[in-house]
Amino acid sequence: QVQLVESGGGLVQAGDSLRLSCAASGRTFSRYAMGWFRQAPGKEREFVSAISRTGLSTYYADSVKGRLTISRDNAKNTVYLQMNSLKPEDTAVYYCAADLRYSSQSSEYDYWGQGTQVTVSS
Repeated sequence: QVQLVESGGGLVQAGDSLRLSCAASGRTFSRYAMGWFRQAPGKEREFVSAISRTGLSTYYADSVKGRLTISRDNAKNTVYLQMNSLKPEDTAVYYCAADLRYSSQSSEYDYWGQGTQVTVSS
């Protein structure tokens, strides 16, 4: 089992940048694919990005492609989400998730962090 803790969220203005971090503990981090999801008020949780165990493969939702970058440092047991050119519609609670399978579907992930709030003002 892996425990995940997100951090790095905050209140920013449109066009600003943030870097979210997700620190993992428990089982070996490198065996898990990682994903970022977000949930805005009144909306369903949606996929943001995913990265394979080695970091060689990444995938992004169309809405964030070109603005957000997922990366991981297996030596630090951490996955990151670099968010640039933030928009008000990026406002949401951001969750990281882990599973042995690389996927863009939330149902494939067994382990979830508590979430970190990102608020982007216009």
